[in-house]
Amino acid sequence: MLEFLRSTTAQAVIWGTSLILLCMIGVYVVKWFREGADSNEPSASDLLSEFRQMREGGEITTEEFRHIKGVLGTKLQQNLGAKNAEGDE
Repeated sequence: MLEFLRSTTAQAVIWGTSLILLCMIGVYVVKWFREGADSNEPSASDLLSEFRQMREGGEITTEEFRHIKGVLGTKLQQNLGAKNAEGDE
């Protein structure tokens, strides 16, 4: 058995398997960090509510709010489209 483990073929299989396992662990770790980063970002609707409060409080002008609303509205539509596409699958 020990002689088999010393053969080139056995070592290639062992190292290949180890490399595949390390790649799988790497993919899992990257995915885990990306999901964590996405969950920390406020949604477009949350941001819109905050900017609406800022407008009502006089911190930003109506024109600034309209511009922000246009940008966030586009992002909201994209998010809703992505969620609808996920639901269709």
